Amino acid sequence: MAGRWTNTLTRADVTPERLYLNRRQIIAGLAAGAAFGGGTQARAQEALEPNSWEEITSYNNYYEFGTGKDDPARLAGQLTTEPWSIEIDGLVERPGTYALSDILPQMTLEERIYRFRCVEAWSMVVPWQGFELADLLDLAGVAPEASHVAFETLLRPEEMPGVARPVLDWPYVEGLRLDEARHPLTLMATGIYNRPIPNQNGAPIRLVVPWKYGFKSIKSVVRITLTDSEPPTSWNKANAREYGFYSNVNPEVDHPRWSQATEREIGGGLFSKRKPTLMFNGYEEEVASLYAGMDLTENF
Repeated sequence: MAGRWTNTLTRADVTPERLYLNRRQIIAGLAAGAAFGGGTQARAQEALEPNSWEEITSYNNYYEFGTGKDDPARLAGQLTTEPWSIEIDGLVERPGTYALSDILPQMTLEERIYRFRCVEAWSMVVPWQGFELADLLDLAGVAPEASHVAFETLLRPEEMPGVARPVLDWPYVEGLRLDEARHPLTLMATGIYNRPIPNQNGAPIRLVVPWKYGFKSIKSVVRITLTDSEPPTSWNKANAREYGFYSNVNPEVDHPRWSQATEREIGGGLFSKRKPTLMFNGYEEEVASLYAGMDLTENF
């Protein structure tokens, strides 16, 4: 159950909500001077003004609603998120359709503080509300022969206009090794900043894996499958050279199109000095043992 992790982040480390919500302005500032994955040489002259709640949710990656950053905010409002259920199948003792309204009362819901350093060159600390994925797996009962967990996003073309284009092989799928999935840092998130997750951010329930890059944290999960082999993942299928199955934050392995060795923290000023990216996104002590003996250049 909850409380088994040892990361030393405290509430004082949380990115202030006004800065977290200001993401759109931050990205706009970065993009003004360089490509999205880089930075800009100009210096900020004034502190950013906080954005409204509407503004924070206007810059998202959720290709089921379009590839434009504002497409999800414009179009995700039509997504029906109640009622919601998750199909849990494969190598489980109690396969079936689990209603979210039935799952939540059985879980220990608490605020978690997770530190994100995204591939797009910024980092932030965000409080999520949710429960450990391990608790949900225990609810279904994992068979002894299971080694991996596969996830699937909702596919509802009548509410998701982006799937009309073959940007990815729909539905969106992701996967973890079972030991990664059962790690106490791996969260099923249902809220953020004490509010329900907005549709464009993955409502009503999404995966959060804080030592991996953001695309591993699949949104709007409708199916979880236990399997005895490595499952396919959407971005790996689309471009295996750039997106490995593991996708751990690793400053020693460059993305083919940019370095991942440094980052810039939100809250320190748009053009503050970049700092070294931490291995496993700062969770090396907690998760490095999962990859003992592995070649992390090959298993990227």
